[in-house]
Amino acid sequence: MHCRMYAINVDNCTSIADFVLAGLEVQGDLQVILYLSLLIMYILGLAANLSIIIIPIFNPTLHTPMYFFLYNLAFLDICYSSVVVPRMFADFMSQKKMISFGGCMLQVHFFHFLGSTEVVLFSAMSYDRYVAIAHPLRYTTIMSYNVCFALASCSWVIGFFHASVHSIMTARLPFCGPKIVKHFFCDVKPLLNLASADVSLNFKLLIRVTGTLATTTLLLTILFYALISKFLMKIKTSQGRKRALSTCSGHFTVVTLQYGTAIFTYMRPSSEKSLDQDRSAAIMFSVITPALNPIIYTLRNKDMIKALKRLFKKSH
Repeated sequence: MHCRMYAINVDNCTSIADFVLAGLEVQGDLQVILYLSLLIMYILGLAANLSIIIIPIFNPTLHTPMYFFLYNLAFLDICYSSVVVPRMFADFMSQKKMISFGGCMLQVHFFHFLGSTEVVLFSAMSYDRYVAIAHPLRYTTIMSYNVCFALASCSWVIGFFHASVHSIMTARLPFCGPKIVKHFFCDVKPLLNLASADVSLNFKLLIRVTGTLATTTLLLTILFYALISKFLMKIKTSQGRKRALSTCSGHFTVVTLQYGTAIFTYMRPSSEKSLDQDRSAAIMFSVITPALNPIIYTLRNKDMIKALKRLFKKSH
């Protein structure tokens, strides 16, 4: 594990007041093309996620547990990408690319807060899909408003405390220089490589706490999908099986994208090479996945498509 394993006299340390973000480290025309592509993806993601939030408001038929969770997911995706992307484009237009120490720690906190909330919410959504397929007649009774609210609230609370561990532990470290963060936003791993202290505990917490959260929620999701598969085998007609699969395939695709990039980033040892790879992975789960989530869900959801068409006709 690559980390700065030395201690200094903190009394002689003059803490830096700000950091410099290195950005994506892409030069020339390729830089412009990349940033324009990410900007388009971000705008499309905002529009698509806002539609998931707005459309159910005008369609009472969509006031169901599944759309309650989709509403939470869409809101999370808007906030999640907005923690990183606007700042990235502001830095692209600026020469300094500086961020204050406090602003950097806030970015660390909210990035991990929203990201970890999302993975816990995925488990809640997989439970919702299990109940919908295994107990369709009792679906609305089991997934009552109180149950849905409790599951969503737990997701937000767990995400907040998970992020607080990393942001507080990182903020307490002495940073005396250098101050160039080798990333396009403030994240834990690149910051730990700048700390003027022994950060072995921080890396252990990052791997174990984040690893435990990711592994637990992933296993729960796999468990519910295993149970779903068991009930799918009991469906005799291919049309009924296809209908049941359509309610789960979108969610499973999103889960695969999110967990794949998160595990790739935070459960590996830190090195100069891995930090370069982390930037690519971060683009996936901070820009691309939030934009793909609503597209995956709406394209596979006939009710949402019908509601969108009705809303479009009314506006014309």
